[in-house]
Amino acid sequence: MENKDCVIAPKNMRVCVSGGHRDGSESAYVEECYKLGEKIAKMGFRLDYGFSNSGVMGAVARGVIDNWRERKEKYYSDVAPIVGVTTKEYYDLYEKDELLQQISEVVLEDTLENRKIRLLEADIVVFAPGGVGTLDELAYDCVAMQDGFLKTKPFIIYNIDGFFYHILEYLKSIAATGFADPVPFIVVDNSEDLEIAFRLLKLRYQDCADSKEAYAHARQLAYELPYFIKKKTDSSIHVEDIIEQMEAINRSGTEEEKTVLSNEIEQAYLEKEIERMYDRLAKTGRDTAVVSDKLTRLKNRRKTTI
Repeated sequence: MENKDCVIAPKNMRVCVSGGHRDGSESAYVEECYKLGEKIAKMGFRLDYGFSNSGVMGAVARGVIDNWRERKEKYYSDVAPIVGVTTKEYYDLYEKDELLQQISEVVLEDTLENRKIRLLEADIVVFAPGGVGTLDELAYDCVAMQDGFLKTKPFIIYNIDGFFYHILEYLKSIAATGFADPVPFIVVDNSEDLEIAFRLLKLRYQDCADSKEAYAHARQLAYELPYFIKKKTDSSIHVEDIIEQMEAINRSGTEEEKTVLSNEIEQAYLEKEIERMYDRLAKTGRDTAVVSDKLTRLKNRRKTTI
């Protein structure tokens, strides 16, 4: 869906990743975030991040560093693959190990506020598992976008092992109760789905001046993403081929073919939402078990004090 107010993004789209400086309790967090870095390099994107060699953020940077050189001639002949954005205080905290020494482009801002602003100049923002710093950046970005200080752009939630379920439910709740505008999050659950989302953004990204158009564009991509995930059953099937088939049907297909395509997209979207709901319920069950155990221990503790 083309718009005269939109322009196609440049070759080296910039991806800002926000995530934890710790590993987290599950090995999947670091493993999947290393793959996130791999996907960024594979797409020829540039990583904008808060300059760290540890935890989730260090894993993303290593994923880029380990994989960008084989694509240097095609994508990185005149640009660095990573831009580290931080403040002098944080920069001085890190011992400059082998990883950080390979990041040739580092921007030092005078305040954390300016650091956030600089990072948000990226074309795409990805939120990976993290702590209160990641939560702060997520809230800041939502407010800045809602209040018009940040152009509406694709926000990807990298929902590893259902990490963001609680936050997504909260954000939906405050939008439903009228306290905030809805945010066009694109939720992905694993690195395979992430690569499809990245490829769709690379092929269809539009840097829109109008926030309503940008929101509609991101929302449509999130709606169609499950269809692409369902159709791409193996590596021989390419996202470009699926797009070409869809466009051919929409352009010159029969009404029946268009209806079938529309129904398949809707069905794939609903199946993905149902799958996530079951995952959410399973996670809620685990949460309930934890709460029940804590409640039992508190009751037992109260008995000993009576």
